[in-house]
Amino acid sequence: MSLPVFAPVSVAFVDDHPILLEGLVSLYSGKSDLKIVGEGHNAVDAIKLAEQLSPDVIVIDLSMPGDSMAAIEVITQTMSATKVVIFTATSSIETAVKALNIGVSGYVLKGSSSTDLHEAIIAAHKGEKYMTPGFATKVIMSMKAAEARQKAMQNKRLSAREEQIVGHLMRGQTNREIAHSLDISEKTVKHYMTILMQKLDVRNRVEAVLAAQKINTPSDLFN
Repeated sequence: MSLPVFAPVSVAFVDDHPILLEGLVSLYSGKSDLKIVGEGHNAVDAIKLAEQLSPDVIVIDLSMPGDSMAAIEVITQTMSATKVVIFTATSSIETAVKALNIGVSGYVLKGSSSTDLHEAIIAAHKGEKYMTPGFATKVIMSMKAAEARQKAMQNKRLSAREEQIVGHLMRGQTNREIAHSLDISEKTVKHYMTILMQKLDVRNRVEAVLAAQKINTPSDLFN
């Protein structure tokens, strides 16, 4: 029984450096599992290639004429059959995280081996994610740290009553004045103040107001 024959992965390259683009096409044309179907030089070309050719994978540089990130988002959001691999010299973790958030399948740094980009293309076609080793670790750590910060901020969100208390603190009111304004006992106000101090990890009323402003909008605090 003969083994199944798999069609090569169709690929388009977009980069504004002619020599680099020519080199990519020449190098990967020699791969039996890849088929180069198109080339482009800017963000507009990237969208046109995706629309007209529907390649399995499109490899895009970030530093080229036009808004590359916007073009990538158009492709990932409206042309799901085409996977996007970014091939760039931009080693910004923030940029990489943004790219992943808009649906990019691969992020490969220029200077990596040709094997890295090849693996990224194949992984993207399989529905997997790929990122330059080493750089990937930094990005993952950054994403985990951001997630932890977000979770911590959520835990610090104030209740409606706590927001009211802080709003009155911002007006410079004493515990007795706050109690009168909210029609509650001064003892209850002190109870809420203790909870606020613990939740916001602060030591006094001024710090409580400053910390609360970071996690609640002014309109929240004055409701």
